[in-house]
Amino acid sequence: MKRFGILFASLASVKIAQVAPLYESVPPKYYGGTERVVSYLTEELVRQGHDVTLFASGDSVTRARLVAACDNSLRLDKNCIDQLAHHIRMLELVSSHAEEFDIVHFHIDYLHFPFSRRRPVPSLTTLHGRLDIPDLGPLYREFGDMPVVSISDSQRAPLPWINWQATVYHGLPEDLYTFRPRSGRYLAFLGRISPEKRVDRAIRIAQRTGLEIKIAAKVDAVDREYFKDIITPLLKDPLVDYAGEIGEGEKNEFLGNALALVFPIDWPEPFGQATIEASACGTPTIAYRNGSVPEVIEHGDTGFVVDSLQGAVNAVERLPTISRRRCRDVFEERFSARRMAHDYVTAYRRLLAGECPLTTVA
Repeated sequence: MKRFGILFASLASVKIAQVAPLYESVPPKYYGGTERVVSYLTEELVRQGHDVTLFASGDSVTRARLVAACDNSLRLDKNCIDQLAHHIRMLELVSSHAEEFDIVHFHIDYLHFPFSRRRPVPSLTTLHGRLDIPDLGPLYREFGDMPVVSISDSQRAPLPWINWQATVYHGLPEDLYTFRPRSGRYLAFLGRISPEKRVDRAIRIAQRTGLEIKIAAKVDAVDREYFKDIITPLLKDPLVDYAGEIGEGEKNEFLGNALALVFPIDWPEPFGQATIEASACGTPTIAYRNGSVPEVIEHGDTGFVVDSLQGAVNAVERLPTISRRRCRDVFEERFSARRMAHDYVTAYRRLLAGECPLTTVA
């Protein structure tokens, strides 16, 4: 590994492979958190002068060199029956090109671990999902040598002993969202309708405060019964405006014109991309205290972190105390794509030089 560290230090640009999931295009046309982050990171690395190859679906759009593992993204492809088959083929494509790169950066969880362990090219894996699943313990003990990155410190809690290299918060291009100094009069809910995202809580907040709530969210196949039985009756309230799934181009208006984003999650959210998208518009967030929320939301500064429905209602009343300009400033300081890429390049450099990880979390 020292050999790679010496080579890395001598290069003006780094040869990096980014390996994305194939469920959505990069960037996604609609919902898709991981693929969207991969897109922002890839484009920023290219902008900074690095030599980047993106392994992704063929309908992806990038300034990097694209190696397509399938013609179309898989989630909405009605002809796709076995999604795993395409990911296995992608791993073979990565393997056949591996010697071309200084480092391979994976975003597909643990799927590549047996391959990466047996290849001489260094790799880094960003873990984008929840880690509090009992099945993961034995797997990560087996592959304890795999260098991994967390997207929040709280994400690490179930597996604090694995080979963490750094925590790198997600970032957005600074010109992607427009700062709006004045807000509208509705609450916004953005993302996915599922039991853990608790859109039912968001609707109750709106009902308690008498404010309209606009909901822009997709429904996955696994959640259709929950949507039909639990959520659909709540959508009949005249305060509720359900728009379905929206694309990137629509989120600017949707979030920027909101009084606040409500983020009433009921699970250990590893990051929460919608919260920084809102902040980029100047819109504060009211979020339940779970997962990474206290790391991302600065209570009383960029929003409010609450523990109950009444706490959320009280937070709505306190929204005039939040500076929308401050929300935007914090976004630029902490959650830009430029900062994200810088942090990853630092992690690449340290890994290739054989240096100790940047951070450790007990």
